[in-house]
Amino acid sequence: MRNLQGRLDLCSINTATLGHREPISLTIDRIARAGFGGIAPWRREIEGADVAQIARQIKALGLSVSGYCRSTALPAATAAEFNANIEANRAALRDAATLGAQCFVIVTGGLPAQSRDLLGARSQVVEGMAMLLDTARDCGVPLAIEPLHPMYAADRAVVNTLAQALDICRAVDAENTGYLGVAIDAYHCWWDPALAAAIETAGRENRILAFHVCDWLRDTRDMLLDRGMMGDGVIDLPSLRRSVESAGYDGHVEVEIFSAQDWWQRDPDQVLATCAERLQSHC
Repeated sequence: MRNLQGRLDLCSINTATLGHREPISLTIDRIARAGFGGIAPWRREIEGADVAQIARQIKALGLSVSGYCRSTALPAATAAEFNANIEANRAALRDAATLGAQCFVIVTGGLPAQSRDLLGARSQVVEGMAMLLDTARDCGVPLAIEPLHPMYAADRAVVNTLAQALDICRAVDAENTGYLGVAIDAYHCWWDPALAAAIETAGRENRILAFHVCDWLRDTRDMLLDRGMMGDGVIDLPSLRRSVESAGYDGHVEVEIFSAQDWWQRDPDQVLATCAERLQSHC
């Protein structure tokens, strides 16, 4: 396992960690000034802006783009809606390429409105990934499927385990072209009794594209917006990182914290300083 002491260049900040409270140009400056090596911006901050200028700023400050967040949901109630979702993701992939993103994070989406067809939604995910793979290859940006905790299966992601995400990768990209893999997020995967075996498999297949850290608070108050800072919860983050890196991952350790009542209320520089300290002491 890599030693993160004095190596913030190996670490990245997902901009959601700062709550999207400032223009992206200020956020980029803060993250670079704090000494981190990477940034993972969100589409809400990029779309409609001068993407090329944002890319130039990131590059000039010596930052890498560890990932671009996140996909439009794939499952849809009608064929027209499904095709529109595919086109939105293709446009986002082009922006990801302009940014120089190391991957485009796929949060697959939950059940369409009024639907109870879980298998059908998962089938749409497989179909959608197959449709996006050529675009990813053309753009030079791999797709990273991020399985989400099962509590989000209805509304955010019908892909809920790392093993399930890997099954999709094999079904869609049997030749293992390098353009379809997984993002392993501690918050979503820590509970999985099959996680260690799935990480080994993902490494053996060279499909680990991103690794996200935060913590699960024992008394979490909100299923979406109450993630913990590393060290404040119950996840054994050093053990998890050891598994991921032993499987061959050598990319950024990316902090992604959604915390509406706590960290999003604090001074952004304080948040970044705490991230830096906890990455080195609790990850």
